[in-house]
Amino acid sequence: MAYKHDYDKILTRLTTILSRLNEGEALSVTELAKEFNVSERTIQRDFNERLVSFPVYQDKKRWKMQEGFKLEKSTSIEDAVVLDIMEKLIEGAGRTFSVKAERLLSKIKNQSFNPFYAKLDMEDIGDKLKEVQQLEGAIKNRQQIQCVYDFGDFSKTIDLKPLKIANYEGFWYLIALDARNDVLKKYYLKNIKQITIKDEVFSTNAELDELLENAISVWFNEGVEPYRVTLEFSEVIAKYFKRKPLSRTQRIEEMREDGSMVVSVEVTDDMEIIPLVKYWMPYIRVLEPRMIAEKIRDDVETYLSL
Repeated sequence: MAYKHDYDKILTRLTTILSRLNEGEALSVTELAKEFNVSERTIQRDFNERLVSFPVYQDKKRWKMQEGFKLEKSTSIEDAVVLDIMEKLIEGAGRTFSVKAERLLSKIKNQSFNPFYAKLDMEDIGDKLKEVQQLEGAIKNRQQIQCVYDFGDFSKTIDLKPLKIANYEGFWYLIALDARNDVLKKYYLKNIKQITIKDEVFSTNAELDELLENAISVWFNEGVEPYRVTLEFSEVIAKYFKRKPLSRTQRIEEMREDGSMVVSVEVTDDMEIIPLVKYWMPYIRVLEPRMIAEKIRDDVETYLSL
């Protein structure tokens, strides 16, 4: 069951309001609140915080666009709001990367104030942009690569079939097949250097693509038949997983009157679920399979005995 992210509702409301202001309408907070089925406080916040970078003003309890101002035809109203959101999201990708991205966005946007705030915790890969560009080209063209990989105690030249550049828990990885045996592996992006694009091309399959799309974390495993884990969310956190499902495979099994819910999700390794449960304890528990619940219990008991 799919749930629409809060950003979608906000974006629709803001773009509608901006479109009507751009057409010369004078808008009432009370009327807008009824139209969008939200509180007047929410609409007032739209104007005072989310739309503050646009030349709108209040006149006799109605909001208007300043005379003589029109949003550029080359940039739609929705695009303008999306760019604001994007600008805040990229700030979490690290200083080097965000500075470069903001420079590009500034060429598109004609404003410096951004009313949006977003907190992402991603490592900075600004010093690896050359390697990322090489990997991107190899992935698109399905070309094998040769690179030097730092294993910690030693470095080694390896041949890979790159599939995806992925971010899990804020860290960047290259998901690739070992060219020797086609075993799927994950390589920490910052440990990759001296990339050479080879002439050899390769093909992938739908099963691999689906595995990557459904993975919850970097712990996923190829060659393991996906199995379902059933989780119980208390009313304290259930709303978060209704808004943002764990993965595409999440299925709501039961919605309870007290606000709690039971969901199931497909995984290929217990560790896709175990860190998540520990993070949200005590508001989450594993119902099935019992073996995972017992592993978590043993870990907690070991921790408490220290």
